Amino acid sequence: MKRIAQTPVLALCVLIAGATVVGRAPGAAAQPVVVKPGSGDDLRAAYAGALEVAEGKRVAQSTCARCHGANGISTTKDVPHLAGQRPAYLYLEMRAYQSGARDDKAMTAAVRFLSDDALVKVSAYYASLEPAQSAATAAKGSARLDPLAAGKAAAAGCAGCHGDGGVSKIPGMPSLVGLDPKYLVAAMKAYKSGQRNHDMMKSLLAALGDAELNNIALYYALQKPARAQTPVSGNPAAGKAAAAACAACHGDIGVSGSPTTPSLAGQEAQYFAAAIRAYADGSRKDDMMKGPAAALDDRAIRDLAAFYAAQQPQPPKVRKPLTTAELAARCDRCHGANGNSTDPRLPALAAQRQDYLDKVLQAYRTGARKSPAMAAMSEMLTEADVENLAAHYARQRARAFVYVILPSK
Repeated sequence: MKRIAQTPVLALCVLIAGATVVGRAPGAAAQPVVVKPGSGDDLRAAYAGALEVAEGKRVAQSTCARCHGANGISTTKDVPHLAGQRPAYLYLEMRAYQSGARDDKAMTAAVRFLSDDALVKVSAYYASLEPAQSAATAAKGSARLDPLAAGKAAAAGCAGCHGDGGVSKIPGMPSLVGLDPKYLVAAMKAYKSGQRNHDMMKSLLAALGDAELNNIALYYALQKPARAQTPVSGNPAAGKAAAAACAACHGDIGVSGSPTTPSLAGQEAQYFAAAIRAYADGSRKDDMMKGPAAALDDRAIRDLAAFYAAQQPQPPKVRKPLTTAELAARCDRCHGANGNSTDPRLPALAAQRQDYLDKVLQAYRTGARKSPAMAAMSEMLTEADVENLAAHYARQRARAFVYVILPSK
């Protein structure tokens, strides 16, 4: 395939795979150009002039307009805009529907009997149209906070007791930094269900769903770890000897290697002591902790609390989630700056319907729509990521793109 430039020309260049098409050079009569079938992904040029575009419009209005709109601007939920879309992409997708590679009964029925010539002309027609305008206001309002920002907002009400960033400054109140999200979510659910008996915590967590709990836990896991800023009454040196029995689960210096077992390094001493006593008397239920806790007297508990409080907490092994801007930057590598694709085989995303983008990303994410490249890109996305990416591209300005085939040297 010859090099593609971005210089506008009078004729629209449709890049296609294996087809018989109508070619037109500027100022010349149209001549049929035969492209050998079975050429796979090799893309070749076919020039579509005003006549071919007009014929494409006629076919599109009888076949496509009911769903995709009279001018390629869809008003139907989950149905994409086609105006200004890349012609080669449209052609290849219609071929995929015809062959059954894309599973959609309505689309297969619509394009089943269209010839390659008709597919090319329909692609040229939609590519020649002015793209949809971005849905800036509607899309902006529907975007959600990313998980880390949402966790920070939800955790604002926790700071009064647990300190800014989850580092306690109040005796008896636990620090929340340095804990794996899996453990912290399990602990919050235990308070919420009443398994851990604490009326205030149960009340505060009652209205929070799993997503909010996960976001809060993620926020604290990504804060800079620091020791609790409260007084300690025990003897850390004596506590070190007692801590040997805890190392198998909680780590040598209180840094756990298991996501479901809490790290103890830097934990607030009075809270730690109260928790041990609660395990010992059964008010906090845990069969594994009950025996070791019951064997400790008050002095040993204070010393153990002092030892762990003196240790430096470490961040859990949690990856910071990418922001919407960072995710979009990855998508733009293939789909063009701000979703304006310059690859003839890949769709433009800018100003596309938000509900359609959301639907398609979810389909790739769940495997309902097959693409190795898109599966790799979407498997890491959360529900919020999908919604935010769909909103991001829906509010981008769509730009038409003309493909020009330059003569070989």
